Amino acid sequence: MPTSDEQITQLFKQFMQAWTDNDAAAFGACFTADADYVSYDGTHATGRPALQDNHDRLFRGVLAGSALVGDLEAIRHITAEVAVVHGTASVLMPWRSELPKRRLSRQTLVVVRTEQGWRISAIHNGRVRPVTIPAPDAFPSRMSQAMSRIGRRLGMGRPSPGAPRTISSATSA
Repeated sequence: MPTSDEQITQLFKQFMQAWTDNDAAAFGACFTADADYVSYDGTHATGRPALQDNHDRLFRGVLAGSALVGDLEAIRHITAEVAVVHGTASVLMPWRSELPKRRLSRQTLVVVRTEQGWRISAIHNGRVRPVTIPAPDAFPSRMSQAMSRIGRRLGMGRPSPGAPRTISSATSA
C-alpha cells in the first residue's frame, strides 16, 4: 500500500493534470466539499462548487489550453489525517514554451485524509516575488522610522493600544 506521502504526491499530480486537461470536474474532485481556495490575486472561493465553477469559466475562457507545471516541494504531517504541502507551480499558456519567471507561484495546501483518499481542504496561491529586507539602519528603514515618529506626533496612523481595530472585508469570488 502506498505511503501517505506517495498518496499526497499523487494528489498534487492529479491537481496539476486536471488543470492541464482543463477539466474543472476533475480539478474539483481534488478538493473537499467545503474547501477554501485563495488565488494569487487574493480572490477567495469557498466550497468545491464555487472553485469548480470559477475554474470551469477560466478553462473555457482566459486560461483555455493552459497547463499547470511545477513541483511538490514539501509535505509536513500535522497529524496522521492532516498535512501541510508546499509546491511551486505556474500556468503555462498555450502560446509559450517557457514559463515567465514573474508568473511563478507558491501554493500552500492543507490536505486531509477522507474516505475517498487525500483531498485538498485549503489552498493559498501566491506569486513568488521575494524582496530584500532592509537592515534597520538602511535608508528605507530610517525613512519608515522617521515617518512613524512624525505620524505619532501628529496623531495619525494606527490607533493606540487597546483601541478597537477593523479591517475592511476583502473581495470574494
